[in-house]
Amino acid sequence: MVNKDAMEPFTTAFANAWHLIWTADADLMGVLALSFQVTGLAVLVSCLIGFPLGAILGVGRFAGRSASLVAINALMGLPPVVVGLGLYLLLSRAGPLGVFGLLYTPTAMVIAQTVLVTPIVAALTAQVTEEMHREYRDLFATMGMGQVQQAATLLWDGRFALTTAALAGTGRAFAEVGAVMIVGGNIDHVTRVMTTTIALETSRGELALALGLGLILLVLSLAINAGVMGLRNMGMRLAHG
Repeated sequence: MVNKDAMEPFTTAFANAWHLIWTADADLMGVLALSFQVTGLAVLVSCLIGFPLGAILGVGRFAGRSASLVAINALMGLPPVVVGLGLYLLLSRAGPLGVFGLLYTPTAMVIAQTVLVTPIVAALTAQVTEEMHREYRDLFATMGMGQVQQAATLLWDGRFALTTAALAGTGRAFAEVGAVMIVGGNIDHVTRVMTTTIALETSRGELALALGLGLILLVLSLAINAGVMGLRNMGMRLAHG
C-alpha cells in the first residue's frame, strides 16, 4: 500500500505548482518571459545563419564541401558545457571579448544557444536542399541558374520542411541548461531561465516552482513536436497535391 504521509509533500508540490501556473505567479512569468526572449532571439539568429549556410552546402559543389558537411553534422552533438566553458573564456574579463562586458547577461545566453542551435538548423537545411536539388538539378541547368539562385529557390520551395528545422532548434534551445548556466550565472530576475530555475529549485528542495516550469516545458516540447509533424504532413500534401 502507498504511504499517504510519504506522498503528501509530492501532492502538495503538484498542487502548488498548478496554483503558480493558474495564478500566473510573477516569478514564474518572469522566468518564462526571459526564456522566450533568449530562445526566440537565438533561434532567429541561428536561422539567419543556418538557412543560407545549409543551402549552400546542400547545393554547392566546391572543394572542402564534404569536410564542411562532416563538421556541421559533428557540431550538432557539441557538449553544451564545453560550449559554455569556451564562451566563458572568451567573454570573461581576461578573455579577448571581455571588454564588452557580456558575461552573465542574457546576451551571453543568446550567443551560447546560437552556437548550439545553428549547426542543427544548417545540417537539416543541407539535407533538405540536397534532396530537393537532385530533383530540380536538370531544370536549374536548363534555366542557367547559378548556385546562389538555386539555393534561394530551394529555400523558398522547401520552406515547410525548413520550418521543422527551426522548430527542432527551438526544442534544443528551450531544453538547454549547461551552457546558459555557465555564461549566464543563473542570476535571479536577470539570467534565470526555465531549465536553470528547475535545476536550482530542485537542488534547494523547492519543488513547486520547479514542477510548474517542468510542466510548461513538457507542454512546449509536445507543442513543438506536434508542429513538426503538422508541417511535415502539410508539406507532403502540397508536394503530392
